Amino acid sequence: MHDDLVQKVKSNPKYQKLVSTRSSYGWTLTWIMMVAYYGFILLVAFNKELLGAKMGAGVTTWGIPIGLFVIVFTVVITGVYVRRANGEFDELTAEIRKEVM
Repeated sequence: MHDDLVQKVKSNPKYQKLVSTRSSYGWTLTWIMMVAYYGFILLVAFNKELLGAKMGAGVTTWGIPIGLFVIVFTVVITGVYVRRANGEFDELTAEIRKEVM
């Protein structure tokens, strides 16, 4: 019975759409995050002068806001994924469940 249910779910076109869409969306966001994070790390490694340069007359350097941007960007991109997962992906999952059960 369990194997039959698994096969029903796997053969459902909505399930295949869900897996494909969720996977490609996840990888896209992963690559965007990797570019932001590793871009910052590469700046730390190869352009210390930029990150150490002062902003205006104060003591704050450019490294502080750029580093904060990476942290905030991480939270925002996570929120973007969660919003879509709780909307579109959960709806598709519910439809699949209805059709299969």
